[in-house]
Amino acid sequence: MEDEVVRIAKKMDKMVQKKNAAGALDLLKELKNIPMTLELLQSTRIGMSVNAIRKQSTDEEVTSLAKSLIKSWKKLLDGPSTDKDPEEKKKDTAVTSQNSPEAREESSSSGNISSRKEEANARDTYVSSFPRAPSTSDSVRLKCREMLAAALRTGDDYVAIGADEEELGSQIEEAIYQEIRNTDMKYKNRVRSRISNLKDAKNPNLRKNVLCGNIPPDLFARMTAEEMASDELKEMRKNLTKEAIREHQMAKTGGTQTDLFTCGKCKKKNCTYTQVQTRSADEPMTTFVVCNECGNRWKVWHFLIFIFYPFIIDFFTSFY
Repeated sequence: MEDEVVRIAKKMDKMVQKKNAAGALDLLKELKNIPMTLELLQSTRIGMSVNAIRKQSTDEEVTSLAKSLIKSWKKLLDGPSTDKDPEEKKKDTAVTSQNSPEAREESSSSGNISSRKEEANARDTYVSSFPRAPSTSDSVRLKCREMLAAALRTGDDYVAIGADEEELGSQIEEAIYQEIRNTDMKYKNRVRSRISNLKDAKNPNLRKNVLCGNIPPDLFARMTAEEMASDELKEMRKNLTKEAIREHQMAKTGGTQTDLFTCGKCKKKNCTYTQVQTRSADEPMTTFVVCNECGNRWKVWHFLIFIFYPFIIDFFTSFY
């Protein structure tokens, strides 16, 4: 039975890719005659294939039958865990129709259906915790909602989490629109930055947190680039900021004015330097130099022996 459902799902996926739904009605009728179980839905993901056909097809009979199938399958997820009568009825129907090994397999797995329902309901709880986004007829907004939903589908995390990526995309877009109140360039740039960060392969945790509801749609709509950045990038920025502050402070405090350095920008020799032990004690000190004329800053990674050369000579000659 599972092989049959997988076969139908593959055919539907090809139809969606080719944008040709011819023959979809026959496949939907085949699915209607197959006694569906929660296990089959989860292992074959047939619901996604049927939903894709429903969205693409312009045939009213196809869309109507697809909606009917999705609605009936949704009851497997939404039904209470203690209600066993519908499951018994489904098993009775399957037995009377074909008395097949698949029906016995369904019966043997019915004891685990309740726990799977609870897990599925737990994954989907967060979707209902946010108000559904109101519909819109604005073509720009509709396109942005589609692109946000597509970004949320990156990596197939939404499948494992069980998230409604289309509704989440609509909620994010709605929050952006409510703040900006226009579809101008500011609105488009805001949407574009959300899409870019959701698709970032180096920052999958951001997408997962949005899909799981750890980051609500309204908060994600307002997040800055720094807030959306990956943990690795945040740490890098933090270190760079610390380094820049330290260099600035060293250049301004305790420096020694000298004409031994030539600025690479203005070519003048009016400079101030500071030496700091930034690495291990047995390695050369780092020299931070700032040009007093143009403000240019640079580092010198070697020990400036020539600066202290006169003092070293005086030290050794004092013994003779």
